Amino acid sequence: MSETGAFGEELADFVRRVAELRSARALPPEEQRGVLDAALFELQHAAETLWPRYERLAARAPEGTSAERQERQLLKTVFQRLPLPVVLIDRDTVVRRMNLAATTLTGVRAGYATGRPLAALLTPGDRAPFRSQVAATARGEGGRSLTVRLQQRPKEPVRATLAALALPGEPQQTVLLVLQPGVAGAGPNGPAGVGRRMAADPAGRREAGGAAGAEPPGPGGGFAGPGGTGAGFAGPGGAVRGRRRLGGAPDLVEATERAAALDLVDTVATTLLRTPPADARGAVEAAARVLHGRFADWVIADLTAAGDGSGDAGPGPGVVRRVLVLGPPDDPALAKELAAQDPADCPLVREVAAGGSTSLQVRPEDALALGTDTGGAAVLVRAEVSSLLCLPVAADAPGAGEPRVLAVLTLLRTRARRAFSMAEAQAADVLSRHVGLAMRRPDPPGR
Repeated sequence: MSETGAFGEELADFVRRVAELRSARALPPEEQRGVLDAALFELQHAAETLWPRYERLAARAPEGTSAERQERQLLKTVFQRLPLPVVLIDRDTVVRRMNLAATTLTGVRAGYATGRPLAALLTPGDRAPFRSQVAATARGEGGRSLTVRLQQRPKEPVRATLAALALPGEPQQTVLLVLQPGVAGAGPNGPAGVGRRMAADPAGRREAGGAAGAEPPGPGGGFAGPGGTGAGFAGPGGAVRGRRRLGGAPDLVEATERAAALDLVDTVATTLLRTPPADARGAVEAAARVLHGRFADWVIADLTAAGDGSGDAGPGPGVVRRVLVLGPPDDPALAKELAAQDPADCPLVREVAAGGSTSLQVRPEDALALGTDTGGAAVLVRAEVSSLLCLPVAADAPGAGEPRVLAVLTLLRTRARRAFSMAEAQAADVLSRHVGLAMRRPDPPGR
């Protein structure tokens, strides 16, 4: 393995250890001394080992001649501008590179997807077959293709064609993945075409789903994106987005999203000011009703012991009871089951209530993060959740050094609705602090 690869692995291990230290904030104060010593040791390791190695790598002259560097830059540009969605993944489906067309199809930015398994973007039933075919391709058993479905568009088939690449300096083969939306095939193992091998001749390649061909043009010219619309690539929800210049100003979609987030924060703040003081539950429910439908398909509100005022944390890590569940009107049965669910049976709610950190998940990998329904089915699978945002509602308590979690708001978006963005998560974090202040608002003097 090259020195750069070894440095990357060591840096990844360092990041994982830091994540473990971050999760230790929920430990009792008397147990945090050892965590502090470990954090100081990791800082020393970063300053004395990782930083000098980075400086040595950065000081090296770029390899190859000027012509070779230009050739590599040309290949990078071709990869990014290729009109077909193309992704480079490893044998575990972890994304290494993703071009612009792939980010448009999946609705996930390349920077967010890198380092995360691509299988998490697929519907649960397609993940295992996809992982098996990727692993077989990486072992050198030949290229193949299969039909999969993205969680964002579960009804639209996407043809995934796999081929192994041996990259210089890499210890393992990289898998090249080409995605063709709207193209389905009938493979030997079923209608989805799972496990179809690519033949060596051109006819075999055509039989495998036409990996060498481009998407059919849309009615307005150009290539038809996920929404089936021509004249550019269709973004999430089928809306056509023009190509944004790298490093340019935010496009109209991003600007509109930011304005909507600010408007949401303003509406929640106005609603909270109208709620009566000393009514913690009323403040949480008022904010949840504003968020429902407008910002999330499902809104679940749980009160902790600190927010409920009971002073008894009960069996869970501070979660006392569920106070409100708001869902789509077409699924009242699930809403009734979630309202009767014990928050202690939801690992994600317990974690956020104990640690006080927001959790944003796009295509959640852990299907049991919100527990199961009365029939044993995972709530996230039954509700067809595509992204979730779990917010701690915290406020400074009198005489306390750190804010205490008063409630937990769980927001879910389902099916083809656009996933929560980082900007929306930041706006939700701001409004959760407003809710915490409203929950702590006392009665005016003289009442």
